[in-house]
Amino acid sequence: MGYKTDIEIAREASKRPIQEIGAKLGISAEDLVPYGHDKAKVSADFIAAQASKENGKLILVTAINPTPAGEGKTTTTVGLGDGLNAIGKKAAICIREASLGPCFGMKGGAAGGGYAQVVPMEDMNLHFTGDFHAITSAHNLLSAMIDNHIYWGNALEIDLRRVVWRRVMDMNDRALRDIVTSLGGVANGFPRQAGFDITVASEVMAILCLAKDLDDLQKRLGDIIVAYRRDRSPVYCRDIKADGAMTVLLKDAMQPNLVQTLENNPAFVHGGPFANIAHGCNSVVATTTALKIADYVVTEAGFGADLGAEKFMDIKCRHAGLAPDAVVIVATVRAMKMNGGVKKDDLGSENVAAVKEGCANLGRHIENVKGFGVPAVVAINHFVTDTDAEVEAIKEYVASLGSEAILCKHWAEGSKGIEALATRVSEIAESGVAKFETLYPNEMGLFEKIETVAKKIYRADEVIADKKIRDQLKQWEDAGYGALPVCMAKTQYSFTTDPNVRGAPTGHSIPIREVRLSAGAGFIVAICGEIMTMPGLPRVPSSESIMLNDQGQIEGLF
Repeated sequence: MGYKTDIEIAREASKRPIQEIGAKLGISAEDLVPYGHDKAKVSADFIAAQASKENGKLILVTAINPTPAGEGKTTTTVGLGDGLNAIGKKAAICIREASLGPCFGMKGGAAGGGYAQVVPMEDMNLHFTGDFHAITSAHNLLSAMIDNHIYWGNALEIDLRRVVWRRVMDMNDRALRDIVTSLGGVANGFPRQAGFDITVASEVMAILCLAKDLDDLQKRLGDIIVAYRRDRSPVYCRDIKADGAMTVLLKDAMQPNLVQTLENNPAFVHGGPFANIAHGCNSVVATTTALKIADYVVTEAGFGADLGAEKFMDIKCRHAGLAPDAVVIVATVRAMKMNGGVKKDDLGSENVAAVKEGCANLGRHIENVKGFGVPAVVAINHFVTDTDAEVEAIKEYVASLGSEAILCKHWAEGSKGIEALATRVSEIAESGVAKFETLYPNEMGLFEKIETVAKKIYRADEVIADKKIRDQLKQWEDAGYGALPVCMAKTQYSFTTDPNVRGAPTGHSIPIREVRLSAGAGFIVAICGEIMTMPGLPRVPSSESIMLNDQGQIEGLF
């Protein structure tokens, strides 16, 4: 039996004018800045006017560690939002924008799948409303102004060896990870080692996603440390006088984007930091706005719960004063079998023993989420090859941990395939049983925070960091940054730093290769193992099969 591709389904969508979607949440046409007929930005004035309203219920969707078998976290986020609306709740969805890097690399798009998608799918996965371009431009404006300041006399006495601000682009390009700039003689400046990160790893991206408004945005941009002097004193973005112009470039990008699901329910799509190298959550502005105008807000955090959910709790909730009322952990029978040792080519055959073996990964995530004081329910994202015995094995395992797992068929059936989960999630959220708390207090030392995440979330025995890294953390504490949370940059595929280790390993070590201070975003980045902040393309990138057909339609995009 053949199935339509995601893009074929999206192309057949019966979309409503974006003004009708806004009206469902009480957003008037005058408060929308339309980008065509099916997407719009929500004005800053409307957002400010909602501040005194009470918050709705916040539902976080996370997942097990991703596998090549597929999990469907965004698909479940979209499906759950549709399901809540289908059972009579006023619900909105908050997800991140897609990076061009993964779209043309190997991961694919970020708009959901099957009959649980956000549309316009092609626009969302490509240029959308230009937010990523604005972030890239603002980031690189600062880069240009730093080098220009040095060229014209270096009044701030920047040590050329200690310029820490790299450039960015929204594409996977390993050749740009480490480069030398300003070659070619006196007219081009002073040669120095530099490099590129992907835009979603930019501190500007993190700042846009954590800032409360334009004033907060400019303050945070000004707080960015771009370089150090010979005496090791920091040079800030505001010292370069770039914060004002960067804010101008980001003015429109700060406004959340409103689109719709295939079932014409409202979805905010805003910001896009990766969860393996950044904090992996959509913008605070989008989430807090949605909470003021919807009774339920379903949002997601990137990759597995060890990365996205932990950062959602310890970074986003800490900064924004948010607290989730329930957490949904997405898992699949296929992924459980892969965690249980089954090869991808053999996933279509029933293997209950492998499902049971692989459930340890799911169990670890359930325990971790509960450790934040929030109830967790498992969504089994259904695939047609799943058997009743395999599904029942997951349900029994989850029940043994004091939680419950619910089979969801939203990919094939839309909202009617996920109503059971929607009903249970609403019951949990309304019960008030969540007693949210972060993993560690602000006053804990920075290295102790890193150890706490490594030991409590990853179940590592130790963190390996040389004296240089420990001394750097101590210097930041002495400089007044000790209260910041930590953002762990680690492979998404494993609780360890080895992407090939599946399941729920213990007894491992977490090596810290580098630490970076994101003073504007408000966290310390700990780079673990071999994780890269500029990904590379795979041997056969998705871009090889993306093209326009004879009708001028896009083919091959997810």
